[in-house]
Amino acid sequence: LEIIVTILNVNDNSPEFEQTNLTAVVPEDTKVNATVVAREDLSASDADLDTIYYELTTVVPGTDGYFAIKGVNNPEIYLQKALDYEKIKWTILVLCARDRPVGSSDTTNTANATINIFIEQTDTRPPWFLPCTFINTDNSICISSPYTGRVNISEISTEPLILEPGPIYAIDPDYTLNEKIVYSIVSGDADEVFAVDADTGNLTMNKAATFTDSYLLQVMATQVNNIQKYSIAIVEIKVINKSDYAPYFESKSYNGIVSAGLAPRSFVFQAGDPSSPLMITAADDDFPDV
Repeated sequence: LEIIVTILNVNDNSPEFEQTNLTAVVPEDTKVNATVVAREDLSASDADLDTIYYELTTVVPGTDGYFAIKGVNNPEIYLQKALDYEKIKWTILVLCARDRPVGSSDTTNTANATINIFIEQTDTRPPWFLPCTFINTDNSICISSPYTGRVNISEISTEPLILEPGPIYAIDPDYTLNEKIVYSIVSGDADEVFAVDADTGNLTMNKAATFTDSYLLQVMATQVNNIQKYSIAIVEIKVINKSDYAPYFESKSYNGIVSAGLAPRSFVFQAGDPSSPLMITAADDDFPDV
């Protein structure tokens, strides 16, 4: 008597990951749809030889939507949305492997692997001149106001010029990289009256200005490691006649008179001459004809 025995495979084994805890460092400028963790590093095996179904979830709040798997049977993780280091610096993903599809009524065995993702800041932004004002909600664009200063005609200042709202200064907004920045004047100074220190940004004079006017300098801040990362600031330098005298009031005291109950912004009249508004005047001997 020939007896044929067929062994039925029972689903008594769970899927197994070769690694249950992985770490991946992803550069901030990684292209959308690029692979960040390869399939071979994430594939699970099953001793029952069942088809494996995968599901990816994000653990850290606010970091959903950046990463996904290629398919229900393909655990390769790819970048689904562009990264911004200011918004996401790290996240944790959990990859679940199942030996039955989601929603199956059959007995299902599962296994989990944890993937720690760290975002690496990259050189994505040009320098910012300070002080500057953010013009968008995610603080990725900061616009500076023009710098202003003044010099006396026919005089050379031996010290760095004093500017408003402060000295020329730029930073690398990719702050974890903090690349070195150098400064240069790129236009607005055909006579080479001014010079800027490449390292400090201090603005000095090469020679005296010979006419009363304004110089509109364009100062460029450039990253040493990448000349394509640069910003331009406007520096307005007004050339004025030297002031030898301080202004002074033309009278040591002024006396006025008002009536009780007057409305706001009513005139104050001169004491002793109620028909003439009180006028306070000053003079400057640098401008005798004014």
